[in-house]
Amino acid sequence: MRIALINENSQAAKNETILTCLKKVVEPMGHTVDNYGMVSPEDEAELTYVQCGILAAILLNSGAADYVITGCGTGEGAMLALNSFPGVICGHVEDPVDAYTFAHVNDGNAVAMPFAKGYGWGGELNLEYCFEKLFGFGHGQGYPKERVVPEMRNKKILDNVRAQTLRPLLECLPLLNQDLVKGAVKGERFRNLFFANCKDDTIANYIRTLL
Repeated sequence: MRIALINENSQAAKNETILTCLKKVVEPMGHTVDNYGMVSPEDEAELTYVQCGILAAILLNSGAADYVITGCGTGEGAMLALNSFPGVICGHVEDPVDAYTFAHVNDGNAVAMPFAKGYGWGGELNLEYCFEKLFGFGHGQGYPKERVVPEMRNKKILDNVRAQTLRPLLECLPLLNQDLVKGAVKGERFRNLFFANCKDDTIANYIRTLL
């Protein structure tokens, strides 16, 4: 699995800590981590939590990433932004139980975490434990055991509802402020990672027109 880390501007200073925790947990499992930044508050590619949603949607819909880890101060804004787009099911994860149940009950492809609220002594341990529960025990197997069948059924129902209510990504992006979209994909780090891993030529060509 290729996992993308995206940090918005208010929590950019924690990027290295989050990246270290994520790689420590998931690389021994065989997963790959791509750091899309922001890597510091001075990063040339400044991202708001809304732009984190745009970037996550581009990565997931194009196949450049299989999973996205992001967040903001509370994680709420980032979650709302990501869930505004097709092809993205983002959970709000504060602790390892959130991580485990989201992976098995909701079987999404992104999480938004609070990187300021409640983040104090032992914050990096909570991150590691969350990543272990998120990626170390499979996905979509349902929870608890007696609820496996209805939970899997409900997930399929949700997928069908979203398919009917959300328009395709390349119908959405041109309707947005194009400077907002350009800001989400600017920078050498994005170009190096995205075009090397993108599996959708149509989305790649659209991004090229922006750049």
